[in-house]
Amino acid sequence: MAFKEYGKHDAVGLADLVRRKQVSAHELLDEAIARTAKVDPQINAVVVKHYDYAKKQIDQGLPDGPFTGVPFLLKDLDLLAGTVTTFGASAYRNNVADHSGTLAGRFLETGVSIFGKSASPEFGLMPTTESRLFGPTRNPWNLAHSSGGSSGGAAAAVAARILPMAHASDGGGSIRIPASASGVFGLKPTRARNPLGPDRGEGWGGFACGHVVSISVRDSAVMMDAVHGQETTSLYVAPPPERPFSQEVGRDPGRLRIAFTDRSPYGDAIDPEVASAVRDVAAMLGKLGHHVEERAPVLPVDPAAVMAVIVGANTALTVRMAEAVFGRQMTGDDFETLTIAMSHNSHKTSATDYVAAQLDAFRVARSLAEFFQTCDVFLCPTLSLPPVKIGELDTMSNDLSGISPLLRRYMPATSMFNMSGQPAMNVPLAWNKAGLPLGMMFSARLGDEATLFRLAGQLEQTRPWRDKLPPVCA
Repeated sequence: MAFKEYGKHDAVGLADLVRRKQVSAHELLDEAIARTAKVDPQINAVVVKHYDYAKKQIDQGLPDGPFTGVPFLLKDLDLLAGTVTTFGASAYRNNVADHSGTLAGRFLETGVSIFGKSASPEFGLMPTTESRLFGPTRNPWNLAHSSGGSSGGAAAAVAARILPMAHASDGGGSIRIPASASGVFGLKPTRARNPLGPDRGEGWGGFACGHVVSISVRDSAVMMDAVHGQETTSLYVAPPPERPFSQEVGRDPGRLRIAFTDRSPYGDAIDPEVASAVRDVAAMLGKLGHHVEERAPVLPVDPAAVMAVIVGANTALTVRMAEAVFGRQMTGDDFETLTIAMSHNSHKTSATDYVAAQLDAFRVARSLAEFFQTCDVFLCPTLSLPPVKIGELDTMSNDLSGISPLLRRYMPATSMFNMSGQPAMNVPLAWNKAGLPLGMMFSARLGDEATLFRLAGQLEQTRPWRDKLPPVCA
């Protein structure tokens, strides 16, 4: 009855049990469903449940892949034919997808059984997951706090051990932020590493990408091996890896040149416990034999200003497309106050403003490329504050003026790597005195996920996190 040990295995381990016939795919699915029933009423991570879809997958025969029989969640922003995708928005509460996204299709080819959708804020716009449609997703480490966003449901479900790995996506930090807040591993791949089609060639002006959050480093690497690569509509392709990513985990990273900072990119001081954790990790890296020095890139423009224009325009398009679908103007009954406000504000900017923002993003990318000529890896905190409390970022407030200043203090460092397209990962290496996770972000050159996977594997061995469980745990 190996499935009783479900929580002790990562996704690669569960797949191996299925392969050796020590457990069946149905038994693993039943366990994931039972775990959802046990903890989801507290954390609200699995907002769309399609258990029959997963059972039908198994009955019809799963593909022979690296994760055959492993339960899996798709983020509620991506399409899976025949299932509901709401985008976290009231207007789409009954939206049934008539086709699947390319990445979802590749996930299916790995042999996973997709039993539901994980919670996202409306259209993935916030670093917390508190949609009006489904309510807040709570942090398994402390239910008064957010699990992060926009992949907050995925990270909470993995942290609470409903499953060892789940789909996540990242347009400004949305893999790394919830991974940090929830104490799990999450790597944002290089731009164009994983597919975004078939409906779009790129998301948020090239900022967005999709992958997973996971308990183990190897799950992330094995999944990337399975799903990466161009599709017929790819606008550009990522640099090819030298060898499979899974072969990098456990490989000696060598003596890396690692730069670090315990300050915000804006020069602001950050939470003292977060800053102390960064310095502790930097010292550990030095003991591991890496060359570590304190310095940080100087950005030529404000990343937040770039994000406001690019994401605002994309949000306005989302609203316009919805109006075409429903044949009427979208109102506060359909979308949250923030979504409507972002759309309206975007109409005040011009096409010229959008192109200027694209050029500013390129300037950020170029400055980072120059910085990485003198280091292999850059370390900084994923979040400059501990996970925010539920309600601190209120997308339904009549006064939204406090959101931008809080975002500047909370997540100042993530979006620059969406602009540059570089890979960056959150590694769960620290917790504060209150027991909340404080993730560390490591970034590398464009196309160099290999270095990050090697370093992550070393850190996973040096300071293991898999057996560190939150109070709310299945």
